[in-house]
Amino acid sequence: QVQLVESGGGSVQAGGSLTLSCALSISSYTYCMAWFRQAPGMSREGVAAIAPLGNTIYADSVKGRLTISKDNAKNLYLQMNGLKLEDTAMYYCAASVSPYGGGCLEARRINYWGQGTQVTVSS
Repeated sequence: QVQLVESGGGSVQAGGSLTLSCALSISSYTYCMAWFRQAPGMSREGVAAIAPLGNTIYADSVKGRLTISKDNAKNLYLQMNGLKLEDTAMYYCAASVSPYGGGCLEARRINYWGQGTQVTVSS
């Protein structure tokens, strides 16, 4: 059984910080570990990912503000700084157990999704 459980979402003021966490329980080798987000009426967007070789990938909109990291194969984090109103969205922990199929920030690459945790940025 595969489980991805997010936590850490909440409401913060613009310019503030928040850290999201994800506990992953996946037996297969995980090629991609990522964070996606989706705001109402918007498409799901890949935000940050740890690629197969361990390098990190970020969407242009969050570069310099959000940082993805992991402490082991089970825990994934997203440190969010300098939050903006447009960062408001449901954030999803995601993982790929496929060695190919797209970039790690492409939804088609993802095999497993968490239930999501809401991040709301207010003025």
